[in-house]
Amino acid sequence: MAIEGFTQSRIETNGIEVSVHQAGRGEPLILLHGYPQNHMCWAKIAPRLAERFHVIVPDLRGYGASDAPQTDPENRTYSKREMAKDIVGLMDALSIERAHVLGHDRGARVTYRLALDHPQRVARIGIIEIVPTGDFWAAWNAELAMKAYHWTFLAQPSPLPERMILSDGPGYIDWTLASWTVAGDLAPFAPDALDSYRAQGGDPVRVAAMCNDYRAGATIDRAIDDEDRAADRQIAAPLHFVWSDHGFPSRTGNPLDLWRSWAPHVTGSEIAGCGHFAMEEAPDAVLSAVLPHFTAAG
Repeated sequence: MAIEGFTQSRIETNGIEVSVHQAGRGEPLILLHGYPQNHMCWAKIAPRLAERFHVIVPDLRGYGASDAPQTDPENRTYSKREMAKDIVGLMDALSIERAHVLGHDRGARVTYRLALDHPQRVARIGIIEIVPTGDFWAAWNAELAMKAYHWTFLAQPSPLPERMILSDGPGYIDWTLASWTVAGDLAPFAPDALDSYRAQGGDPVRVAAMCNDYRAGATIDRAIDDEDRAADRQIAAPLHFVWSDHGFPSRTGNPLDLWRSWAPHVTGSEIAGCGHFAMEEAPDAVLSAVLPHFTAAG
């Protein structure tokens, strides 16, 4: 399914092919989606961003119409480090030296890993609705564990979560999406976007990939974050953090301060009356939050 006004293609990168949607002219801006979604989560704001930027919207490996490679025992295949290499390869294929990057959920984890591992390829970054992986694990308490149960559920050894999800994949997707909105329903999701998310939930290959994504989050991603923290590595790119008052980061204390411990140039915007899926629940507020950041001089 295509975003209105965007063209779709498949591009080889880092040993796989990813599905990519593009539109617009200007500075390149890459949009990276999260779980359990795909490129369609940007459909409400990507056309408006394309009025100012060359907007590039890939499906992450394992999601949407991108390849879903088999994982490995150490979960490196679905690490955010490997996914960041996918984006670097995509930029190379499109002859893009540097780009702005805006990520939500798992895509935001790829975004900050890209900024840490390949700082010369990133101009400015936007982070929507996450705190760094190691910090999120460290913030767990009973309330957060109940809300973010999927972090431990999806990371269980194969094939336990896959079998449970596939007993009613579309139903599981509906439950997940609705439970993370502020209203607790599916009203924010456009029918075609919702259809694409449900299709992933019924596809054994995509379900396995999504579980492998979270297995990496519980192991290698956390370890890499801890290594960076110990070495005091910092995100050099200017970073704008957007979080919702009813989302996951709001339950970690002061999420903006967490990002300020990772980067010297951090600004932030909190969206009121919104759940986790900010681009679909509050698209105007997201645009108002990120446009000044990405259009700023220098």
